[in-house]
Amino acid sequence: MTRRLAVLIGGSLAVWLVLALPARAVWGDGAVAYSAAALGLCLVPAVLTLLWAGWAYSQPADKQLTMVLGGTGVRLLAVAGGAFALVQFVPYFRNQTQPGPGFLTWLLVFYPVTLAMETVLVVVSPRAERAPSGSARSARGDT
Repeated sequence: MTRRLAVLIGGSLAVWLVLALPARAVWGDGAVAYSAAALGLCLVPAVLTLLWAGWAYSQPADKQLTMVLGGTGVRLLAVAGGAFALVQFVPYFRNQTQPGPGFLTWLLVFYPVTLAMETVLVVVSPRAERAPSGSARSARGDT
């Protein structure tokens, strides 16, 4: 699980760096602030649902289904609620006078990125990771 968390966090930060550094050169420090806030807002619920998925994997099927459906709701509500709170209550996010893409645009970039990374990490079977290479291959049906 630690490896999956490192991949999720490291991969998300790598995507952020690839996007934020050129954005800073073009639009200034505001782009870095908006993109960092959007990444943080998307990454926290993704990490929490990845941890939840790791726990649910060893549970009965009904708890796994609850995790899949509940994880989607938790992630979406956390990001939407956090974005709403920032835009409503933080003047820097409400009065976006910086040139370039705004905070909500950065959310539209990072939400699918973190969702895709988390989904891939959840779908990859933890048993396949721990199994010897020969048995993992046979479990997938490879010859």
